[in-house]
Amino acid sequence: MISFGPIPSRRLGKSLGINNIVSPKICSYACIYCQVGNTSRKSAERESFFEPELIFRNVEEHLKKLKKENYPDYLTFVSNGEPTLDINLGKTILLLKKTGIKIAVITNSSLLYNKSVREELCLADWVSVKTDACNNETWQKINRPVTGLDFSITIDSIIQFSSEFKGILCTETMLVSGINDTQENFTGLAEIISKIKPFKAYLAIPTRPPAVTSVQAADPDKLNMAWQIFNEMNIDTEFLTGFEGNQTGFTGNIYSDILNITAVHPLREDSLLNLLENDKADFDVVRSLLKQRLIRSSNYNGNRYYLREYHIQI
Repeated sequence: MISFGPIPSRRLGKSLGINNIVSPKICSYACIYCQVGNTSRKSAERESFFEPELIFRNVEEHLKKLKKENYPDYLTFVSNGEPTLDINLGKTILLLKKTGIKIAVITNSSLLYNKSVREELCLADWVSVKTDACNNETWQKINRPVTGLDFSITIDSIIQFSSEFKGILCTETMLVSGINDTQENFTGLAEIISKIKPFKAYLAIPTRPPAVTSVQAADPDKLNMAWQIFNEMNIDTEFLTGFEGNQTGFTGNIYSDILNITAVHPLREDSLLNLLENDKADFDVVRSLLKQRLIRSSNYNGNRYYLREYHIQI
């Protein structure tokens, strides 16, 4: 299947997925948390998979079948492997631009040392780059790159790409318990991401069956710690933890307000009390949400925060 969806995305609205890599999975990484499963063939060599015209025709036919209310906001390269391995990526993006729909690419960043890859990604409107680790040891454990890739070069290449790309650039960090959920990694990542200067830095957890069955999502306290450290570095950070929601301020519906805001970032207790006041509600609402395990509290640097609880079965 070359195109699929559209599927709802907090980042991209309605997203029509494009898989430009043939099965079985070919990737430069073998991430332990990958929801696509194990990498069948690890490679950092670009090659041809589908002709750009075939992908374009497939997407065109797909779009013709969609009702107006389900028309996508983005055409998103989210592949069965690493999309930049496709040597025809740039040509395909140029063809797809004829649809008038914005183009997004979700990449693991590993091939950004290649000038051609950076130039082709610069044709897109929105790009997400993977930043899971602040050092080589953690990178090897969580992303398991193909032999020949270099951690320092990968990070430098992301920073270089960020200076060249004129569209919307985001980073995405997957937090895995016992692997990359340490304060040291969060601090190191914050320093790296502050140099990338993304529009948004997303913190995610595994929410679907991973390639390595022992993988577990980082604890909510660690998620809160990561957000706080990123925030202290003035990085605009949001959660991607398996539930949708956007901060909309107070609406008069206190339950929705609390759940939507805490889905995106921790809500400090003084801000929560202010929200209750604005929505003319009392703290019993918070106690109820805590009892239902819809939110939980977490402490950081002497302050109490509230964030959405998540229930992961892997």
